[in-house]
Formats: sequence, C-alpha cells, structure tokens
Amino acid sequence: MPQQLPWSINTAAPRLKEVVKRVDADESSLRHIFIETFFDDAKLQLDDLANHTESPLCGAIVSVKNLFDVQGYVTKAGTRFMANDQPAQTDAPPIKQLREAGCVLLGHTNMTEIAFSGLGLNPHYGTPENAITPGCIPGGSTSGGAVSVAQGIADIAIGSDTGGSLRIPAAFNGIVGFKPTQSTVSREGCKALSVTLDSVGPMAKTVIECELAYKAMSNGTGDSGVAVEPEFLIPSNFGLDELQEPVKVAFEQAVQTLQDQAYAIKEQHFESLERLKSFPLWHFASVESRAEYDDAYQNQRDIMDRRISGPTRMGRADEVDAVSYRKTLNQRDKLIQQYRSELGSKIMLLPTVSILPPTFASMQDDDEYSRINVQVLRNTSAGNVMDCCSISLPYTHNGNTIGVMLTACAGHDLSLLNFAQPIEKLLGSDHHS
Repeated sequence: MPQQLPWSINTAAPRLKEVVKRVDADESSLRHIFIETFFDDAKLQLDDLANHTESPLCGAIVSVKNLFDVQGYVTKAGTRFMANDQPAQTDAPPIKQLREAGCVLLGHTNMTEIAFSGLGLNPHYGTPENAITPGCIPGGSTSGGAVSVAQGIADIAIGSDTGGSLRIPAAFNGIVGFKPTQSTVSREGCKALSVTLDSVGPMAKTVIECELAYKAMSNGTGDSGVAVEPEFLIPSNFGLDELQEPVKVAFEQAVQTLQDQAYAIKEQHFESLERLKSFPLWHFASVESRAEYDDAYQNQRDIMDRRISGPTRMGRADEVDAVSYRKTLNQRDKLIQQYRSELGSKIMLLPTVSILPPTFASMQDDDEYSRINVQVLRNTSAGNVMDCCSISLPYTHNGNTIGVMLTACAGHDLSLLNFAQPIEKLLGSDHHS
C-alpha cells in the first residue's frame, strides 16, 4: 500500500479538530457544503479507531451525500419535504462498511434535491461554490461532496451517480470521481432517483483513495475480475461535438500526452451511441422519481425545488404511458448488449463534461439552466445507460481544469481503477498551465 495516503490513525484527531474549526469559523469557501454535520459523533468515532488499525482506511475523514442513511440523522435528500422524517435507525450498508473500516464520518453533504440535476444547485440549503473557479457552480448532484474533498476537509466523499452525479462535480472541482458498476455497491438505505440507473461510489483527490473506498463499500462482489485491455477508443460520433474551446484544446492535449507514452488510441464509430442520441433517457428519472416521491409531488409541491418538480423533470412523467416505459427498458437492454460487443474490454476515452463550470449568474434563467443541465449530463450519462464503470480524472491545461473520463463495461471496476493510476500520474505531471 503506498505511503502517501493523507490519513492515519495518529493524525485523525488533529485533522478532525482542524476541520471543525474551519467549518465553525464559517469560511466562505466551505459554506453550504453540509446540510448537517456529525461532529459530536465523529469525535466519538475517534475513540474506536484502535479497533480498525488493520484497515487501510483507518483514520480517513469521509463526507456522506444527504441521500444515504446515517444512524441517528434524518436523510433529507436535499429536500424540505423529508426534513422532518424520523432519523435513520441504521447506516446504509456502504456507510456501515466504511465506518467498520475505520472511517470518520463528517457530515451529510449538500446536493440537488433528490439528485435530479447535474448542476448541483439547491434553493433550500444554499449551493457550495466551485472550489477552483470562484463565482461558478460546483456541478452535481453530489455538489457538497465534491467541494468537501476539493477544499481539503474530507479525504473521501460518498455519493451517487445516476447520469454523472459523481463524475461531473469531480471534473468541475479538479478531483477524481468513480462511478462503479451498479450491482457492485448496495443501494439499500440510499434514497433513489432512478432505480434503473442509480450507482453508489466515491470521490477523492486520487485514484488509489477512490479504490480503497470502493473496495470497502463493495465487499468485492460483482466485479468480474476481468482485466481491461490497455487500448483507448474515442467515439467518432459521440461526445466530442459542442465542446467548449478550452475543453476541446485540453482534451486534445491529454490525448497527445497519452499517445506520447505509446498508449494505443483509436477512433471508432459506435452504433450503440448513435442510437443513444434518440433514446428517451429522460423516462428513467422522470417516471422513477415520481414512483418514489409521488406523494410529495401531489401534496407538497409548494415546498419542492420548482425546477425539479416542474414540467421538464418530475412533471414530464405524465407524458409516458406504461407501454412506452416498458419499451424504453427493453430498448436499454439491447443497447447494453450492442455497446458491450462494440467496446469489449477496451476503454472509452472522452471529456467528462463538454464545458467548463458555468457561473451562478448564468443559472438565473430557467431555459439556460435546462439547456446547460442537458449539456453537462450528456457524456457521463452514457455510462449509466450502458451499465458501465467509469472514472473522471482531473487534467489542467492553459489554466483550465477538465475531467478526462475512462469508461469500461460492467464488472471491470478494479481493473479500471488499477489502469487509471498511471494515467492519473501522466495527466498530473503534464500541467501546461
């Protein structure tokens, strides 16, 4: 195990004390990261760390997205309509596994209401500011989690990813975000957005830290143990149009850096991704979020985020009949099979997000909010539809930080994490800023 991990049993207490001090001082860069903190319980957890010294995660400080049950706290999922629910009786299984690995749980982090957007805005609890670009949004829906890691108050953030909710904020804040194969981490005790697409995973500053968290949460199940082939495929017909110029330039430079190190990279037309362009992906989150929260939608809409409960998101479920929804599920199964036959064990390479983080000011207009939301989710959501594992690595060029996304078919999780480590080093050493 590499020695450069930022945590240890010996430093946990002073590091936690420093975090509490910074949060209590109301540092502007830390505002709106948390919906609720667990500081008193975190101090009690320190006393138990001696029982977990065998774990490589012992002493790691972890933030938890506000849709995971944490014993003794209310799981609000960024909403007001669940704010008065009963506190959770037990930890969600992945959170319990991290606690048992000696992680110190810091607090419930802010998020888009019910995780229904890739932008990270929350009208009820405020929105944390982007950690590297002042005046800009954090990305979402795991907004507080990404900023907690990027601002150095959490080592690892646990979140969910339905269409990019780990990888988008990771890309926007210059950290690593990993979306595992859905079946490998339990979603029990985690409030759903789309049962078809939701995945649970970590964000951290490095790949190895994400890997340690993933191993603890996954119990090693579901990963096929199949190795990825060290060859990159860039889709010639998906994910590279409408790139903002700085993202385009940075991604091209990242590709060049990999080619200079003799990595095999080729372009390929993906028929599955061509079909994805006309696939009614919105059916999943619209219909399935209504299945989860229809009571609130019908009776408490006045206290919901109007952009989430509005006609383009939850409201749009009324446009879908049962037969259409079932056809969409069937079509997805076919897409997954086609995608797997096209990608095989190779790795898809794309920019995580096609734009740099937008400003808060640009979010005022509802139409612009909707347009940008679709744009930021485009590249990442393919991995959810196709049931992939996918990781976003930070890369800085000309002073602009983007995410470089590596995606593999289901079950290649540990192999992808292993493969991503030298790539991360390459991209990190190639700062042309």
